[in-house]
Amino acid sequence: MKRMGMLFRAKANKALDRAEDPRETLDYSYQKQLELLQKVRRGVADVATSRKRLELQLNQLQGQSSKLEDQGRKALALGREDLAREALSRRAALQQQVTDLETQHTTLQGEEEKLTLAAQRLQAKVDAFRTKKETIKATYTAAQAQTRIGEAFSGISEEMGDVGLAIQRAEDKTQQLQARAGAIDELLASGALDDPTGTAKDDIAAELDRISGGSDVELELQRMKAELAGGSSSSQQAIEGGAQDGTQQSQQSPRKFDKQ
Repeated sequence: MKRMGMLFRAKANKALDRAEDPRETLDYSYQKQLELLQKVRRGVADVATSRKRLELQLNQLQGQSSKLEDQGRKALALGREDLAREALSRRAALQQQVTDLETQHTTLQGEEEKLTLAAQRLQAKVDAFRTKKETIKATYTAAQAQTRIGEAFSGISEEMGDVGLAIQRAEDKTQQLQARAGAIDELLASGALDDPTGTAKDDIAAELDRISGGSDVELELQRMKAELAGGSSSSQQAIEGGAQDGTQQSQQSPRKFDKQ
């Protein structure tokens, strides 16, 4: 059970560490500090309100004490010593209350000063933490971007890894198709596979077609040479025959002139 508990805590800690974003943690801590500062300020305001309320009560009691003192003097002036004694007794009771309120007022004033000083110090710490927080966040963001760029260049990032696998699969499929096409061409050329369209021929058929085609060309060439040779001999004979006829006519024409 202890091993299972330790294993569970280790797994949970690793999962939390993977899911934790330092920037979010810093923002959360800053928010908590702001809430604490707000509570301290609210406490300062509450103490100041209590102090102000005591001051109002003190002023009221002091006014009543002064009034009783005046009444006692007037009663003593009128010869009413009993009334003067009663007024002074009431004034003494009020003075005791005033003394107690003054003690409380002094205590509250001291607490207010302490809270005010604490609020000022906490405000300074919150401001310093905010500056440090923004600096850490900027540094973390820059380091994260630099890491992603380095991983992209090196090809070890998840996105680039997926792209590399896709390219590798495409190249493998292309090579497989090229090999299959080459094998089919070789089988068609060797006659191992029949072409239903009749357009593909094996090597022997192609060689026979080439030889027969070449012999037909040779026969046609010999025929054309023979025709040309026969045409040239007939022309030569016609030219020679025409020349002999001209010579005979030239020899017969002077004889006709002589007879005349």
